[in-house]
Amino acid sequence: MNKILKLGLPKGSLQESTLKLFRKAGYHITISDRSYYPSLDDPEIEAMLIRAQEMAGYVENGILDCGLTGKDWIMEQNADVHEVAELIYAKEGLRPVKWVIAVPNDSKIRILKDLEGKRIATELVGFTKKYLKSKGIKAEVDFSWGATEVKPPHLADAIVELTETGASLKANNLRIIETILESSTRFIANKKSWRDSWKRQKMENIVMLLKGALAAEEKVGLKMNVPEGSLKRVMSLLSAMHSPTISPLSDKGWYALEVMIDEKIVRDIIPKLKMAGASGIVEYQLNKVIP
Repeated sequence: MNKILKLGLPKGSLQESTLKLFRKAGYHITISDRSYYPSLDDPEIEAMLIRAQEMAGYVENGILDCGLTGKDWIMEQNADVHEVAELIYAKEGLRPVKWVIAVPNDSKIRILKDLEGKRIATELVGFTKKYLKSKGIKAEVDFSWGATEVKPPHLADAIVELTETGASLKANNLRIIETILESSTRFIANKKSWRDSWKRQKMENIVMLLKGALAAEEKVGLKMNVPEGSLKRVMSLLSAMHSPTISPLSDKGWYALEVMIDEKIVRDIIPKLKMAGASGIVEYQLNKVIP
C-alpha cells in the first residue's frame, strides 16, 4: 500500500495566499468548483480544505497528519499538536497579524478597564475571555458569526477582531484600544504522525520548500558584468545574503557577478551599479531560496 500524508490546507482568508505559496514551492495544485479536496501533483499527499479555525482540532485528533493554521486558532482550541514551523505570511502580506480590541471612534471606552460590564463580540471567544480574566475585567463575550466590524455600537460595545493593516477597522469608524495577541501561520503536525519517520521526513521536506519560497518572496537575483577596475565600487553597493558570486569572463579583466538582493532596493541600486561601471545588468525573479 502506498504511503499517504493527509494535509489540511486553510479555507477562507488564508486560502489564496497558501495555495500561491505551495505553487511557488513547486507543488501544482488544482481545485474544482465547490470541491474541498484539492489535487496535488504529488501522489503521496492527500489534501483537504478546512477552515483555519478548525484545523488544529482535526490535526490533534489524527484525522489529518498535518496542516496550516494560525497560532491564534491553536491557542483558541488549546490543541495539543506539534508545531513544525512558523511561516510568516497572511492574507495580504508577509507579516504577522494582530487581534485587537476596537470600539467606535466616538465611544467613551478609552482604555481596557473601561470594558468592565460591557458586551464584546468576537470569533476568538475563548482567548478573549482568558485575556480579560487575566486583567481582572468582567465583560460579556459573545461569539460573532462574521461581519464583526458592524456590531458596535448597537449589538456590542466593542469587538475583538483580526487585522493586518487596520484599514478595515478605520473604514468602519473603529479605533484600536489594545492589541491582545499577535499571530502568524504555523505548520502543525499530529504528534503520532510526527513520530512516524516517513511522515516526518515528508513534512520536513514540504516545510523546507515552503520556507524557501517565502525567503525568495521579497528578493530578486541580479547578474552583471564588471570590469576589474570597477569591481571594488560595485561590491560596495551590494548588500547580499552572502558574498556575491564572482567569475572571470573570457574577456581579460572582466568579471561576471551574481547576487541575491532585496527587491525593494533594486530600483534605486541599478542606476548606481551602472554608474559604478557594471554593464549587462539582468534582474530575475526567484522561486525558492534554500539556506
